Amino acid sequence: MQSNNLKPKASAVVFRFVRKNLWLFGLGLLCSVLNTAFNSLTPQIIRMTVDSVIGSSELPQWIQRTGIAQFAADNTKAMLLLAAVAVLITAILSGVFSFFARLNTAKASESSIKALRDELFGHIQKLPFSWHTAHQTGEIIQRCTSDVEVIRNFISAQMVEVFRISFLIVMTMTIMFTMNVKISLVAVIFVPMVMFYSFFFNSKISKRFMSADVAEGVLSSVVQENLTGVRVVRAFGREQFEIDRFDEKNIAFSELWIRLGHMMTAYWSTGDLIMALQVLCVIAVGTVSAVHGEITLGEFLAFVSYNATLTWPVRSLGKILSEMSKTGVSIERVSYILQSEPEHDPPQALTPPMDGDIVFDHVTFGYENQKPVLDDVSFTIPAGSTFAILGGTGSGKTTLMHLLNRLYDLEDGKGTITIGGVDINQISRAHLRKNVSIVLQEPFLFSRTIGENIGIACESKGREEMMEYVRGAARSACVDEAIENFANGYDTIVGERGVTLSGGQKQRVAIARMLTQNAPVMIFDDSLSAVDAETDAKIRHELKEKMGNTTTILISHRITTLMQADRILVLDNGRVADIGTHEELISRKGIYQDIYQIQMNNADRELLQQVSAGDSTESR
Repeated sequence: MQSNNLKPKASAVVFRFVRKNLWLFGLGLLCSVLNTAFNSLTPQIIRMTVDSVIGSSELPQWIQRTGIAQFAADNTKAMLLLAAVAVLITAILSGVFSFFARLNTAKASESSIKALRDELFGHIQKLPFSWHTAHQTGEIIQRCTSDVEVIRNFISAQMVEVFRISFLIVMTMTIMFTMNVKISLVAVIFVPMVMFYSFFFNSKISKRFMSADVAEGVLSSVVQENLTGVRVVRAFGREQFEIDRFDEKNIAFSELWIRLGHMMTAYWSTGDLIMALQVLCVIAVGTVSAVHGEITLGEFLAFVSYNATLTWPVRSLGKILSEMSKTGVSIERVSYILQSEPEHDPPQALTPPMDGDIVFDHVTFGYENQKPVLDDVSFTIPAGSTFAILGGTGSGKTTLMHLLNRLYDLEDGKGTITIGGVDINQISRAHLRKNVSIVLQEPFLFSRTIGENIGIACESKGREEMMEYVRGAARSACVDEAIENFANGYDTIVGERGVTLSGGQKQRVAIARMLTQNAPVMIFDDSLSAVDAETDAKIRHELKEKMGNTTTILISHRITTLMQADRILVLDNGRVADIGTHEELISRKGIYQDIYQIQMNNADRELLQQVSAGDSTESR
């Protein structure tokens, strides 16, 4: 997953969420500046106290005018007490403003990040199915968690800190220059060196952070894939293989961060050396100046204090700049998702009735830069009929249904698909998917109760009404008895991805879930493959009675599942090989007749006779 030169737009994407809380950030910044200003008064209090008590300097005129100052001038202890009270007051005020600075910044940052998370998750829901299949789940999760957390840390701690430190550096340097220009120049001359070195380091480390984030996404994908396929791993004894695969990716990830650690160590060590030289020079020049009477002892102590105050912000600014490299990478990775093109409906999207004929007209389709999976496919599914599709693996059966549901869109000039004469490209996707429901061969179940999984489509109803729908659908899907045999019945919690249910039970629960949707078009994409032939026949019998005028599309490899359909389409390598009723297809040579003869063993023949006898009785 690449960022595709999003740098110019990335910061704008994040600012869009920050600007909604600018007033809170501004209030936090103001409090932070006041906190810094009160902190800067302490060295001045110490300077005046030392010079008035130990030295010969007089207090400033505005202090001498007060009665307290006159009293303190005659009493050393009183002077020290006055200094202590002044330091205490400034410390209290500094602490109060620090509290409100952190409080407002925290409120603003958390509100901004909440808005970012909401939009990020909502945007992912709108991205095309093809986008999801092109990107690894683990990496998407990593961008939505780790990268968002990096951005949160920057907004909550570092963004305001940049302004506070910049203000602190300017204010401290101004105070130092008003006290003594020569010593100030010695202190300040090192600042550009540290800043230049920080910017140089920042430019070098950005690519390393990008590589480390990509490696973390790969590692997350390995873990996610292993946990998702845990049953396959156990069944085939692939534990050691998975451990070795994880170890390989983990080593690559660790080596990237070790190299980053080396770079960070070199950066901080060099920075420490530069700042140590700065402190040494300031103390040396300040000591000589004090000895020669160029500055007072109090001014020297104040200089040392201000220099210490200046040293840490400059170092912190360097740290923030290095962290900004990582933040910039995370912003780009999150922006990539936000700037990915979502699904769009036409300006005047239609919501027509969905009970008309479904027509595939000269449809040709291939996945990205691959040869066509479907080649000039044309057929009609009459409204209210049962239509079956048979074909080998890779023949395009599922692709047909993905196109009908608009999980993928046809390119211009590659044919059309219409429902009731209306091109599906003109129909609202939400309306289309609400009315064209599908059950996949490998259905997904949420980690909720069985009742909640089946009743997803009718959660707006009351509990009792919903459960009535749920039980009716479960009976039609021939899974009601199995559910009641669980200790908690419909309140049984389904494990992640339905691991507590058998394959056949999952398929039947998914069928029941689709039936509660009561859509006019229902697609069964090999969704009875995990049930036995007898249960298959029962389910089809129940569905036939329940569906009424519903258009039903059956996809299966099993002839007995398809043979009762009104029409059967046979696909071969993406082309229509044959189409007709069961009787028509078995009467002529072709793929259908070959498959029928292979599948019709003795057991299937007996079942076929039972089904045929049942149908004959019903017709009489």
